[in-house]
Amino acid sequence: MGLKSLHARQNSLSNTDRQLEILSNGIFENGELPRFIDRIDQKLSPKKLEILQINMGYMCNQVCAHCHVDAGPDRKEIMTRKTLQMCLDICKNHRISTLDLTGGAPEMNPHFRWFVEESSTHVDDLIVRSNLTILTANKTYKELPEFFAKHNVHVVSSLPFYSRNKTDRQRGDGVFDKSIKALQTLNALGYGQPNSKLQLDLVYNPAGAFLPGDQKELEADFKKALLEDFGIVFNKLYTITNMPISRFLDYLLATENYEDYMRELVLAYNPTALENVMCTNTLSVGWDGSLYDCDFNQMLNLKINGPIDHISGYKPEINKRSIRVSQHCYGCTAGAGSSCQGALNS
Repeated sequence: MGLKSLHARQNSLSNTDRQLEILSNGIFENGELPRFIDRIDQKLSPKKLEILQINMGYMCNQVCAHCHVDAGPDRKEIMTRKTLQMCLDICKNHRISTLDLTGGAPEMNPHFRWFVEESSTHVDDLIVRSNLTILTANKTYKELPEFFAKHNVHVVSSLPFYSRNKTDRQRGDGVFDKSIKALQTLNALGYGQPNSKLQLDLVYNPAGAFLPGDQKELEADFKKALLEDFGIVFNKLYTITNMPISRFLDYLLATENYEDYMRELVLAYNPTALENVMCTNTLSVGWDGSLYDCDFNQMLNLKINGPIDHISGYKPEINKRSIRVSQHCYGCTAGAGSSCQGALNS
């Protein structure tokens, strides 16, 4: 693809303050559209903490056009073993039902295997968000599907579409074929198969400045096409709305779609989706141990409210806080709603 991260290009949008400035001014400053905080009836507060989502680093073998993390091979931010141990201690000492490992490509963290081995016995659901192509990169990573199966890892894989053209356009030449190969390898190990405990889910993001379609309908289309064309099966499809931050914000501005996209999000605001947004049951841990209400707030450097904003000081009382919001939150509450677990009202 030849694309570099905003960070590597020294693009002004690599500065989170600049992103927040764009999201707070213009059509929101002049009152044309309501700010998110003014749209909701009361401040958002966390419910019971169920998911600890850990960003293991921004390093990735891909540079995808719409990546909200601005990940890539040039990103060197990697979570240390010391910080990972702090996360592990929380899983051991507190009842965390789901551990969600993300990146970048979380598999590229040098402590990835150790952490999966240690944490897999302490949570009910251990999720690894894989871009699939990393599983075909070299001998080291090619052994990961067997490693995942051994530790009952729940694999959530990004696949923009079930056709080569649309997938490669968003993620780079050759990505689709490598992804198909990785999915077939996972299927051969039992992933996604009927009556198998090995769960394989796919993630769909729209390729442009529009909301995803109906999750159930898209899941049926994906299952039909991938089975007929490649013999691939999987469990669920998650549809996730593109957030107007980082490289997708850059895309919106470059294509002059920013204002129209924000209007679409605002007009599609769904108060029912607000009841189940992921920030209410999830705590996001940045690569340096900083704490955030969600992965998207992490990418805007909006740390959690309160005196404790690092994993080293974690206490259950952290849950007694108000959740920080900005205009990107419309992305989670538009239409059927959106979270890392897919549509909220499907």
